[in-house]
Amino acid sequence: MLIKTLIAGFGGQGVLSMGLNLAEAALLEGKNVTYLPAYGAEVRGGTANCTVAISDDEIASPVASSPEFVIAMNQPSALKFQHHIQSGGLFFLNSSLVEAEIIRGDIEIVRVPANRIAEDLGSPKAANMVMLGAFTKKSGVVELSNVTEALKHILSAKKKLLEVNEKALQAGYNLF
Repeated sequence: MLIKTLIAGFGGQGVLSMGLNLAEAALLEGKNVTYLPAYGAEVRGGTANCTVAISDDEIASPVASSPEFVIAMNQPSALKFQHHIQSGGLFFLNSSLVEAEIIRGDIEIVRVPANRIAEDLGSPKAANMVMLGAFTKKSGVVELSNVTEALKHILSAKKKLLEVNEKALQAGYNLF
């Protein structure tokens, strides 16, 4: 089993953090993982994306030309990566920011109002964790307990952020 996920958005939306959290959760499950971040020179406000490959076997290449899953946190990313996802894949859209109609009929579109939910929780910056929670539930790639454990490790130096991010993760997971 080899599963590739592409996560994309603007720099500052937590796209790379989302990918790192997913990768660490898979490592906790004893899987082989590659994490390939890419971002523009501007970083915050520029484009950012990452590819996470998870497998029971060795991974030959971290590049995902046709991933099973794509998460688009903004409209430019949705438009750019809608043609990359393989037929039958899941396309997660942050419906708070993506208004574009997706023209593919061979994929399942999962709309998650990530920004709205994060704002309702009192932490607009936690939209990435809302999306990661929804992705975790719908994809079944990793267990929520491992995503939470990875989050604790990643935020070990920022304990005050842990509670709101865990709430956001759970809120996204509970959408489905």
